[in-house]
Amino acid sequence: MRIRSKALRRVWFRRLVVGAVVLLCAGLVQAVPQTASAAPTRYEAESAAYTSGSTIDSNYAGYSGTGFVNTPNTVGSYLEFTVNAASAGSATLGVRFANGTTSDRPADIAVNGTVVKAGYSFPSTTTWDAWTTSSLTVPVNAGSNKIRLTATSAGGLANTDYADFEVSAATTDYQAEDATISQGTVATNHLNYTGTGFVDYTNVTGSSVEFTVSAVSAGSASLAFRYANGTTVDRPMDISVNGTVVAANVSFPATADWDTWATKTLNADLTPGSNKIRATATTANGGPNLDRLRVGTAADTQAPTRPGQPSCSNIGEDALTLSWSASTDNVGVVAYDLYEHGNKIGETAGDITSKNLTGLTPNTTYNLTVIARDAAGNASLASPAVDCTTLPSSDTTAPTTPGTLSSSNVTANSVTLDWGASTDDKAVVAYDIRSGTTVYKTVTGNPPATSTTVTGLACNSPYSLNVVARDAAGNVSAQSNTVSFTTQSCSTDGGVPSSISTVSSGWTIPWGTYWMPDGLSALVTERDSFKVFKLAKDGTKTQVGSVPNVVTTDGEGGLLGVAVDPNWDTNHYVYFMHTASEGNRIVRMTYNGSSLSGYTTLLQGIKKNRYHNGGRLAFGPDGYLYASTGDAQTSSLAQDKTSLNGKILRLTTSGQPAPGNPFGNYVYSYGHRNPQGLAFDRNGRLWEAEFGNSSYDELNLIKPGSNYGWPTCEGSCSVSGMTNPKKTWAVSEASPSGIAIVRNVIYMAALRGERLWRIPISGDTESVGSATAYYVGTYGRLRTVTKVPGADQLWLSTTNCDNNGGAADGSDKIFRVSIS
Repeated sequence: MRIRSKALRRVWFRRLVVGAVVLLCAGLVQAVPQTASAAPTRYEAESAAYTSGSTIDSNYAGYSGTGFVNTPNTVGSYLEFTVNAASAGSATLGVRFANGTTSDRPADIAVNGTVVKAGYSFPSTTTWDAWTTSSLTVPVNAGSNKIRLTATSAGGLANTDYADFEVSAATTDYQAEDATISQGTVATNHLNYTGTGFVDYTNVTGSSVEFTVSAVSAGSASLAFRYANGTTVDRPMDISVNGTVVAANVSFPATADWDTWATKTLNADLTPGSNKIRATATTANGGPNLDRLRVGTAADTQAPTRPGQPSCSNIGEDALTLSWSASTDNVGVVAYDLYEHGNKIGETAGDITSKNLTGLTPNTTYNLTVIARDAAGNASLASPAVDCTTLPSSDTTAPTTPGTLSSSNVTANSVTLDWGASTDDKAVVAYDIRSGTTVYKTVTGNPPATSTTVTGLACNSPYSLNVVARDAAGNVSAQSNTVSFTTQSCSTDGGVPSSISTVSSGWTIPWGTYWMPDGLSALVTERDSFKVFKLAKDGTKTQVGSVPNVVTTDGEGGLLGVAVDPNWDTNHYVYFMHTASEGNRIVRMTYNGSSLSGYTTLLQGIKKNRYHNGGRLAFGPDGYLYASTGDAQTSSLAQDKTSLNGKILRLTTSGQPAPGNPFGNYVYSYGHRNPQGLAFDRNGRLWEAEFGNSSYDELNLIKPGSNYGWPTCEGSCSVSGMTNPKKTWAVSEASPSGIAIVRNVIYMAALRGERLWRIPISGDTESVGSATAYYVGTYGRLRTVTKVPGADQLWLSTTNCDNNGGAADGSDKIFRVSIS
């Protein structure tokens, strides 16, 4: 029998819990020690210490950071990580490695000079491109620790990518059914609770549960309430400690149903000895069903201060030294991450404030910033940027012209090319396949191959391609002969771009575009001016206002996505995502068709940084608002299901978590780095595009509760519990932002790749067909693509005025693309 009314359930269960109530009145409280962990801190192997003769390599795919460590094939070769622990205890160490041989490559694992795991196995991973993570538990001291892997066989160590490190913190569980209950009953009629039951609050203001909690010493503690709320309304509660409210009206929003449990966590100060922690309902709906309270050491949530202005010294042709002023932290800085235009290129330990950057290109300007991290994974804001230009190369000799270029195996979207090798006074490092000066593909290696298949070509289209050779100094050979061919005929499924024309010009970084319900005009945001424009189908452009409280990050922050309420005809609501003083926000304003007014914050607390702010908004067929958020250059946030960063969020138009969200909060999916493309297909499924770091960009099919892998995976991987993308690209070919769907085909705008990708969905399956590229290099950096209502057309915008494009203000355009 299923009893839907909470009041009826209480009557029915009151007889079943008499014995439990008697025990409660007798004051029998059960506290169960548990352990909990914060997000791990990642230590890249290339930033660790290693034995003489080791190299930092990048000749195999799938690594994280800037490379991996390849030690000599000898007994005793080692790799040593310096890690920081906020407290002494047991730590989990996850070592990511690849072993392309058929033999084990065991290692002794030592902590601070003492071997804690002898002959630890690092078995074959089949190929050198196949990475896996081996996790082990090691004891650590508070503060700095040296963890060394030493090879015990003549094969040396496996190739090592990084180590993830986290210290388990002791916690104590207090079951709600064992606490003091006022106006509530103990129940067991829903699934997945812990202990012997849960507390069903009476639907009145003031109903409460009070836990008696013991603290060894005074200090801040983490209070994690596990609850379920199967209704559609919030059930807020005041949280008090020893009679003082420490958190008022704390939200306990809807979970998917009464069988789905979520956790609400906050910090509060406890006194030594016994403490009374009470959760009291503040509305007539009463509190949620409450399962337990988990008490532990308060998480460190304070980020380090912003590093000081970086500077460059010892500048050479292919290297320089980057230095910066130290950050401070309430616990301690454990690492500095170094970024070039949003891509991590290195790191140092927290007590080192300079880094020699090698492998750079001569006569090239690098835009560099520094971010500090603490042991809890909190990341500072990015330092001010510094532009450093390497010296011109002393090597002025270009490679010889490649040998005769020929083409074969021409299909609708690919061609195979072969050519003769070039020579160089030092070494050829790459071949570029080009049309004019537009690069379609780069072939690298040691030495690079002299044949390749170029994919992503547009069907039924003429091409003329040549090949040039490059050396490490950036010298480029004369081009080879040109081969000309026409790709095979197009498939009729879904159509292809047939024409493109300018709708509007004079823009400066138009970031978000969203059509009004009548299909006659769209709202367009400018990222750095914070202005909002109405753009009619005929190209008439009118400013309708600006969004208040917006700030820039001198990178990718500012006024970002826009969305129009599906019920705009009656409520006139529009929504924006923007960077504010404290972080990124989702806000609502009123738009009457000619001007903006009002300003309501719906959701804040989304961390910001110079890069990785996400920003796209879209309404789903279910009427809820979906938002993409970046990891704020703190990759560990992407795997933290309680964080708003590195996620796809789903919320109501009043700013509450949407009913049915998988974790009972705003999070719809997680494990994202910097997602910016959102679009729904004809079956109501959500597709998403996101930036990779240095290896692969992704197109994902989003499912509620799924983990898309970052930072463990960039592109496809074989890690259990993580979802592979449906399509990947090299970052040089994509760096995607917006996506749109026309006639069951996904169109993806590429920034660095400077092209529009066409990716057909295979019917109603979860597969996609071959990706083909249009307008390669023709219009520059393509930011947002949007379907035109009622037509087989797209609007496509550029952002050539942004930091990477460098074009003059007013140079950006919005195009109309017809599909036929």
